[in-house]
Amino acid sequence: MNNSFVSNTSCHNTPSIMGYSGKPTTSIIMFLAAVGGNLLALFILGVHQKEHHSRSSVFCILVTGLALTDLLGTCLLSPPVFICHAHNTSLISLGGDRLCNLFGFAVSFFGLAPTLILCTMALERCLAISHPYFYAVHIRRSFAKFTLFFIYLFSLAFCLLPYGGYGKFRQYCPGTWCFVDMDATGDDRANLVLAFSLSYSSLMALLIFIVFVCNGSVIVSLCQMHRNHMVRRGSVVSVARKKRLSLAWFGRGEEEMDHLVLLALITVIFVVCSLPLTSLLLPVAPPKGG
Repeated sequence: MNNSFVSNTSCHNTPSIMGYSGKPTTSIIMFLAAVGGNLLALFILGVHQKEHHSRSSVFCILVTGLALTDLLGTCLLSPPVFICHAHNTSLISLGGDRLCNLFGFAVSFFGLAPTLILCTMALERCLAISHPYFYAVHIRRSFAKFTLFFIYLFSLAFCLLPYGGYGKFRQYCPGTWCFVDMDATGDDRANLVLAFSLSYSSLMALLIFIVFVCNGSVIVSLCQMHRNHMVRRGSVVSVARKKRLSLAWFGRGEEEMDHLVLLALITVIFVVCSLPLTSLLLPVAPPKGG
């Protein structure tokens, strides 16, 4: 029998926090780290824009949207968790199924929307480096704003599906949070519940895969551009001149490299944090015979 399955099943309707210690140290540390990190990111973006006296680029708009979305999610989801710890009560005991459903919707929304923004950032860098002419002609600041609006609208519509019967939210251990129901035990709509769980996890996995593919494409394109640049110069310049040209090339591509490094760091951190949640959503067959 799957121990995690049994543990989460026992938490579905628990009235108090399982394993309550009275000290939500981990939750507080995660909250402070998330808020501090996002505020720092917004501050750095503001300083960068002020120093260069330029309008925000498409990439900067997307990064700002990502930071604000994650910051809003952290500030909305953390207070109920702190209240649960303060009173040693589960989320369902605190506000019933209505609060659990609302919390589950918020977790799924603030999980999907940032992933979509991250994927858009990767696609934007891929177009900017691999297809510069198309990027220069078609991609404008308005594209970033429209894309953010579409991402929020799509995420809202998708995560509201459980309210229409396609999917379900359920409380999970230790009893301080609710999320998409992954097992549908004893539910008449088991097929729909499992279908939504699989749809959500598959979409998240697909987006993460696209991010890695795009980042890999950008790295390959940058390496090819540098090699081609050096080959064209190689027959007519000295070794010392080659080194200077190489440094000059990377200087001109410094902004692209900065964007790529930032995107790679965000991707790694996001994947490390989201993979356990995504794997949790994969449907698990209920144990037979108890």
